[in-house]
Amino acid sequence: MYLIFDTETTGLPKSWNAPITDTDNWPRCVQIAWQLHDEMGIVLEHNDFLIKPDNFNIPYDAERIHGISTELAEEQGISLDEGLQLFNEALEKTTFIVGQNLNFDLNIMGCEFHRLGVENKLTSLPILDTCTEKTAFMCQIPGGRGGKFKLPTLTELHTHLFGAGFGEAHNATADVEATTRCFLELIRLREFTKEQLDVDASYFKNFSEANPKPIQVIGLKHINLKKESDKIRKRLEKLKNTATTKSTSDGLAALENVQFSHLHNHTQFSVLQSTMQIGNIVKAAAKDNMPAVAMTDTANMMASFHFVSAILNHNKTAETPMKPIVGCEFNVCEDHKNKSQKDNGYQVVLLAKNKKGYHNLAKMSSIAFVDGFYYVPRIDREIIKKYKEDIIVLTGNLFGEVPSKILNLGEKQAEDALLWWKEEFKDDFYIELMRHNQQDEKIVNETLLKFSKNHDIKIVATNNTFYLEQKDSNAHDILLCVKDGEKQATPKGKGRGYRYGLPNDEYYFKSTAEMKTLFADLPEAIINIQEIVDKIEIFTLARDVLLPAFDIPDEFKDAKDEEDEGKRGENNFLKHLTFVGAKKRYGEIIDSIKERLDFELSVIEKTGYPGYFLIVEDFIREARNMDVAVGPGRGSAAGSVVAFCLWITNIDPIKYDLLFERFLNPERVSMPDIDIDFDDEGRGRVMDYVINKYGANQVAQIITYGTMAAKSSIRDTARVLDLPLFEADKIAKLIPLIKLKNIFGEDAKSKGKVAGLRAEEKQLVEELKNISYGSDLAAETINKATILEGSVRNTGIHACGVIITPSDITNYVPVALAKDSDMYVTQFDNSVVESAGLLKMDFLGLKTLTLIKDTVKIVKAKHNVHLNPENFPLDDEKTYELFQKGETVGIFQYESPGMQKHMRSLKPTVFADLIAMNALYRPGPMEYIPSFINRKHGTEDIEYDLPAMEEYLAETYGITVYQEQVMLLSQKLADFTKGEADVLRKAMGKKQIAVLDKMKPKFVEQAAANGHDAEKLEKIWKDWEAFASYAFNKSHSTCYAWIAYQTAYLKAHYPAEYMASVLSNNMNDIKSVSFFMEECKRMGLAVLGPDLNESYLKFSVNNEGAVRFGMAAVKGVGASAVRAIIKERKENGNYTSIFDLAKRVDLRAANKKSFDSLIKAGAFDSFSDTHRAQYFAVDEKGMTFLERSMKFGSKYQENENSAQVSMFGEASNIQFPEPDIPACETWGNMELLSQEKEVIGIYISAHPLDDFKNEMIFCNATLKHFKEDLSKYEGINLTFAAIITDVQHRVSKAGKGWAMFTMEDYGDSNEFRIFGEDYLRMKHFLTPNSFLFVRCTIQPGWTNKEGIKGEPRLKFTDFKLLHDIMDELCKKVTIRIQLQEIKEDTILNLETILKNNPGKQSLNFTIWDAKEKIEVSLPSRNTKVKISNELLATLKSQQINFKLN
Repeated sequence: MYLIFDTETTGLPKSWNAPITDTDNWPRCVQIAWQLHDEMGIVLEHNDFLIKPDNFNIPYDAERIHGISTELAEEQGISLDEGLQLFNEALEKTTFIVGQNLNFDLNIMGCEFHRLGVENKLTSLPILDTCTEKTAFMCQIPGGRGGKFKLPTLTELHTHLFGAGFGEAHNATADVEATTRCFLELIRLREFTKEQLDVDASYFKNFSEANPKPIQVIGLKHINLKKESDKIRKRLEKLKNTATTKSTSDGLAALENVQFSHLHNHTQFSVLQSTMQIGNIVKAAAKDNMPAVAMTDTANMMASFHFVSAILNHNKTAETPMKPIVGCEFNVCEDHKNKSQKDNGYQVVLLAKNKKGYHNLAKMSSIAFVDGFYYVPRIDREIIKKYKEDIIVLTGNLFGEVPSKILNLGEKQAEDALLWWKEEFKDDFYIELMRHNQQDEKIVNETLLKFSKNHDIKIVATNNTFYLEQKDSNAHDILLCVKDGEKQATPKGKGRGYRYGLPNDEYYFKSTAEMKTLFADLPEAIINIQEIVDKIEIFTLARDVLLPAFDIPDEFKDAKDEEDEGKRGENNFLKHLTFVGAKKRYGEIIDSIKERLDFELSVIEKTGYPGYFLIVEDFIREARNMDVAVGPGRGSAAGSVVAFCLWITNIDPIKYDLLFERFLNPERVSMPDIDIDFDDEGRGRVMDYVINKYGANQVAQIITYGTMAAKSSIRDTARVLDLPLFEADKIAKLIPLIKLKNIFGEDAKSKGKVAGLRAEEKQLVEELKNISYGSDLAAETINKATILEGSVRNTGIHACGVIITPSDITNYVPVALAKDSDMYVTQFDNSVVESAGLLKMDFLGLKTLTLIKDTVKIVKAKHNVHLNPENFPLDDEKTYELFQKGETVGIFQYESPGMQKHMRSLKPTVFADLIAMNALYRPGPMEYIPSFINRKHGTEDIEYDLPAMEEYLAETYGITVYQEQVMLLSQKLADFTKGEADVLRKAMGKKQIAVLDKMKPKFVEQAAANGHDAEKLEKIWKDWEAFASYAFNKSHSTCYAWIAYQTAYLKAHYPAEYMASVLSNNMNDIKSVSFFMEECKRMGLAVLGPDLNESYLKFSVNNEGAVRFGMAAVKGVGASAVRAIIKERKENGNYTSIFDLAKRVDLRAANKKSFDSLIKAGAFDSFSDTHRAQYFAVDEKGMTFLERSMKFGSKYQENENSAQVSMFGEASNIQFPEPDIPACETWGNMELLSQEKEVIGIYISAHPLDDFKNEMIFCNATLKHFKEDLSKYEGINLTFAAIITDVQHRVSKAGKGWAMFTMEDYGDSNEFRIFGEDYLRMKHFLTPNSFLFVRCTIQPGWTNKEGIKGEPRLKFTDFKLLHDIMDELCKKVTIRIQLQEIKEDTILNLETILKNNPGKQSLNFTIWDAKEKIEVSLPSRNTKVKISNELLATLKSQQINFKLN
């Protein structure tokens, strides 16, 4: 007997694994249906009924699925007790319980039996399910977990078995009928085993005879439950008292003088969920005269500082100030620390009443990200109870706890939740009503109004806004698709095959009038908003920087500090450290130095930042102790002598005229800013030290917001709208380096930006605009991308910023966790952290410092010379020679081709030249470089506008190069104070016109009073104004010139060691490696491939002075494998063979994959008895020689380790024969090189084109030409030689063949396409590893209807194999001989060489006499030769000069 049953319920359980005794977890049954069949499939009874809800209601979301309303169940249902009795009777009659996905129904009914304490057989009966892995394999629907087939739904199974769906899913009677049909058909098809059905073998035969055809339904009549529910609802609607709400006109009259404020708005910091930018929200709220506006981003507080600042800035000029309301929409779950099951919680809106409330929000947001992040950032009720002070709560949207429970669980649960919130927040808890014209909202609002009345909770109207205007709804929908990686064409909904999206276009920033009209029947929902606004205090988030307390020795402490929180103790300690350092730096402290130190210390004392210097000095000292290289300083901090004496910087400011006021203006208190360079490998160790010293909860990195730029917003939008990739690329290429908002903007600023474009860029912009005016998908892409541009797309971590706070960082700002680490990141970005009162340090990782450090180590290891880069002499001739020749590849800041050119012209001889060039080589001041060079070499007069200027301009030959010079001269000429000089520098640099206009008369008057010519002063001021915006910071330039000098010194004196370090530091970028290898070639340095007996982890220098490849640069070779190889080599000497290696090295660290790659890279070439191909030769068992060797090594080591000892005590002597070395052919040159390239990324031992050096004489181009702007080669025939590395033959839609192929030469690789007849003519040449000589012509692009010319086109005219070029293109060889060399043996030798190479090509001689400057050409009449590479190689080896034509 088979009982097939199904239920309909009030929803889904919170936990699927809960026991049936957990009555709160399992939903209620509202309908049950069953059919009882005998073993031959004949129906014996069937039943179905609704169950009367007892103290629960049927949520709307459940009703949407099965159509059973609370009213219908109450009217037509029977009691649960009666229902269970009937079901129990059926259970008594059956042998099996059958169903589709039966576990759920068993739990529902089991829980219902438990609720009433009814005895039953439900859990003891055997079950048969139609939804199993077996039926999944039968239906074969892709998309299951772990790559399996998906478990079929009832509809899918029915469709598979009978070729058609069934009408009424989610009505228990219909579902039972369909399940029964499927189940019996599965028996008929013998999909169940006799063991499962507990029958004998003849059962299936008997069943098939009783049911010879596919099973049919028994034909029960199903009631349409949804229609029945609607009928009852309509009947009840009429009976309702309609006088409870006001009419629209009365409501609007009551609201006439009431102001509205939006309390629930998402800014673009709700990442990829909102298109609203903060400035636009403030503008929209101000335009509508709103008294306040709130920001309530999802779980984060990133926008709060920007938001409050924007409104406070608006208030400065506004007639009526607006209140910023800082809020957050939190995900509130059961237990925020439980990460064993997914629980995204409910979305509840919390608003801060004041600064205290804001700090509580920040605490909660930090906890959500740091402790509660699981899919989403979460908090729970306990956290809310802890930080509830000064917080206002709104019930939130449909995902809020109360609305969601109304929809999904039932009114009772929703009411319980509501009462918890009311209990906690009293009058600060409000019910939030929204009207987006949605049925589910109407249902919820009805219940919420009932709750409001019953429990005296005030209602407020909100709109949960995600975009500014209604027309932006589509752009917002695209943004949601970008977030989820979906196409917009995917339908909205829940589950597989659907995507998330807002149901309509009502979620925009509605005007006051729109909101009043919407809630005219509930005017109190608008009126109550003002009550919330009145509770809000305006507060600012900006504050002075707070420094962490620094522990100072007792002898420097001052008791008065404790009384007034002063910093006397820190000042005493700083002064002590400074003068101790000064003694070491200067020996004797002369008056001028003491005066400068006293002045700087007094400014530091006055501004209140001694702690800052102590903190920096401490971790820099510690960094040096940990052997981390520290830069000489950067930026304006290098102008401080105190910093120099504390070893914070390493450049003497007095020696180089660097100014402290740039760093800390005595007349303007602002936080000093010291940026520190560490070597990039040691930076993390310094960070760890700071974390350990101040505590992990006081140190954080800084967040960055990645926004959608113009091109990425086009590509993202195109992806969502399904615009083909090539079209998206085409549109993106039309965008110059300005924003889409500027291209389509009508304001003066936007028009100015477009006007500033180059002519060809303006043409592209016009084309972009023309596309956008269309009505196709491309136009929509551009228009929607313009709205999305600037949206925050993701968050990252600032490369170098570090925050240190006096106590737990969450007391100051909200934080999150850095990706893949436990370190905090601030939720505020770099632009505001300091304004928010946080101490920010920049810890920069500088690769050049690692490079210097590595070189010093190699020199010590190689020559036992200990170099200290800080002590390199500044007058080293060899170093300046390197700069003068422009051989600055690999030299920090001086390696660009432009800089090399200027170095060759300048021929620097003193350090000041290097500082100046570093400052001049940037856009703007570049135009002064020729004049600077000419003045240095005396080809241009050095002029000073006033003689007094010579003192500060002499080192730069009369040209103002540095901002410091402007500062010093303004003090000298016009008696400006140090502070005024700094204000002038800043105003000029930032073009602050108002400040400059105020300072100019002062400068002219005071300088004239000092006896300077007023006309000249006007000119000086004008020059300064023009130049100061370009003028550079001398402090920074000096520091970086010093690092550059150190690198140049090392390159000049230890070229191999230096280049090995350069290569090591660029090991991960193969393009850089090949670039620097070219430089090694130019320098005459050999770069050898990796070698097991010579290589280290990184690049190194061998005993012959050649650079040796690092083994870690080989792909597939881990650092642990290399360390194991080196460790064993150091301890027990070089390896002699593969067997020696296998016996000695730790084979757990150095595995087969590592050896595989090292062999291909040539690291085993020093083993003379084997070559590369042999390691990969396979024996009869399918094992390679390498595998056999490793097996041998493994056995040998095992034996050694077990140290087996015989009975008589002597060590066992088990002999392991070495495997036989297989005999096989060596790899050909091409195979060898391609394997090398596969594991290293470049060719090392040779290049495939090396064999064709002579043939390449006939080329006039390289692949580099095709990377450039092809329009400059229009109409020109180009010939080039390269090797084909990849070919893809394709067929177009029209059925014509074409190909895409990649070619590679010495420097570049490029992809080409060939079509039509060219393809048919040349396709036989297109095979990988072909060496080709290609002729092509660059033809003008097609012109379209608008007259715009497209990209130039490439027309292939001829392909030839490089091997054949000599015969086809080389007509003759000319041998050039000096008159003095014509001797008998020379002629005999030549004759022998040429006679041995007979052929058909002409032979010429040119005889020349250098003294008389006479040259004679002699063609050979009867000797013809074959010009081959062999002949040319012989001529070269004998140093015979020749030329090919």
